Amino acid sequence: MDKIDKAILDSMQHDDTLSVAQVADKVAISKTACWRRIQKLVANKVISNRVALLNPSAVNLPLTVFISVRTNQHNDEWVQQFRAVLAQLPQILEVYRMSGDLDYLLKAVVSDMPDYDLLYKQLIKANIFDVSSSFVMENLKYMTQLPLTKI
Repeated sequence: MDKIDKAILDSMQHDDTLSVAQVADKVAISKTACWRRIQKLVANKVISNRVALLNPSAVNLPLTVFISVRTNQHNDEWVQQFRAVLAQLPQILEVYRMSGDLDYLLKAVVSDMPDYDLLYKQLIKANIFDVSSSFVMENLKYMTQLPLTKI
């Protein structure tokens, strides 16, 4: 990956609605060369997806919650059960297996506390040992763009 690829990725991370011609103009290469580079970045899985980012409040999901999960079962059978429960919960946007005091950290969006309670009741079907939730009061920074300075 060279500086042109990096410039293409930077442009696309900030505004993926730009046409290939507009991106090509921004990075000072031909439209065809830009299109080929984008296709290569997709093929190499550098670009994993192209989506529209929604405002959670505008779609009635104003409450973000981080859910800490601890389990006392560290086996494949439990993990498969946990994954099956998670697959049924579209409110859960991100799930990370963690080191340290907690086993999993989940990020979810809900409309309100009763909606969270419904989510919680579904989540504990995974036979979880301990659940702790923290609710976002204010979002100080939210970025989707990855820093490309290390490439």
